[in-house]
Amino acid sequence: MIDGHCHCGRVGWTLHTEPEPDWLTRCNCSYCRRSGALWAYAPADAVTLNYEPEDTIRYIRGDATLAFIACARCGGTTHWESLDPANRPRMAVNMLMAEPDAAEGRRIRLFDGADTWEFLD
Repeated sequence: MIDGHCHCGRVGWTLHTEPEPDWLTRCNCSYCRRSGALWAYAPADAVTLNYEPEDTIRYIRGDATLAFIACARCGGTTHWESLDPANRPRMAVNMLMAEPDAAEGRRIRLFDGADTWEFLD
């Protein structure tokens, strides 16, 4: 089990399983490179979200397949949720919101979300 939360603590999540796949993703798309996120993916039912809806900002852009969730107070991007009903219910949590040892030793893959939509390794 891994817990994470924004800087002020209002928006948090608990990951109840190991990330799927077993690596973390750093993406260079226009949003991720600005938020500095390090994503761990999991089935939506393996993540407990700990916040009140009014404490968040939901940002939906482009093809409207993802909603990025950030704290309305401190601005930390904590996770994203899939909005694509054809996609299996999954989400990603920002591992930079967890204690540093939660990401320690995990492989980090670079994803080209800006151009090719492929991993760069």
